[in-house]
Amino acid sequence: MKAVILAGGFGTRLSESTHLIPKPMVEIGGKPIIWHIMKSYEAHGINEFVVCCGYKGYVIKEWFADYYLHNSDVTFDLANNQMEVHNTKTENWKVTLVDTGLHAMTGARIRKIRSYIGDEPFCLTYGDGVSDVDISDVIAKHKQNGKIITVTSYRPQGKFGSLEIDKDGNVSSFQEKPKGDDTWINAGYFVCNPEVFDFIDEGDDVIFERKPLESLAKAGEMFAYRHNGFWKPMDILRDNIELNKMWDQGMAPWKKWD
Repeated sequence: MKAVILAGGFGTRLSESTHLIPKPMVEIGGKPIIWHIMKSYEAHGINEFVVCCGYKGYVIKEWFADYYLHNSDVTFDLANNQMEVHNTKTENWKVTLVDTGLHAMTGARIRKIRSYIGDEPFCLTYGDGVSDVDISDVIAKHKQNGKIITVTSYRPQGKFGSLEIDKDGNVSSFQEKPKGDDTWINAGYFVCNPEVFDFIDEGDDVIFERKPLESLAKAGEMFAYRHNGFWKPMDILRDNIELNKMWDQGMAPWKKWD
């Protein structure tokens, strides 16, 4: 099974870091977040990836092209124009990087990689978030439910502390950032059958999370896998700082590989 990663957006809310590199290349612990995502899939036996590139996609291509250089010790013999690689550190990955357009929306990007998928189910996720979701279990549940698409859902915490206040202004309880109002949100980590492409119209303005997913749900072809563990998108600089802190302290819940 292949995993498709959406990695083409502008990442405007993380502009402090994305004016020079695309969002999936913003680092956690010295490695791009896309590397962390791919390692998560590898931990579940998936090592073939299709990356939907767009904004500054050449940075992603160059990073993979120079993977040995980034992750190994090297000796440069300048006089003879030679390079020797030592202590090779690489991954057992096959990575296809597809230019899906600078301004294409998510649905358009997915439609453009159809020829790289074939006739088998595939995983799909965003290139800007990490999770400890059990990908193997999501795949197993997808095979069982018989739907065209399975989406991992997550119930986030509230953003602010919750107070219970009586009519006189007395606080009877306080809870810092409680669970939300029982609303489950899209956490990505989809599993899709190839029929999903039939729900995506042509055109660069097609947003996957709008008409395609709405139509799949209306047709009864969507199943929700409820994830109660860790999930965190990297939307703003504070998110990146928090994720780096978790990694540096050895408390990164998404790290399920050796």
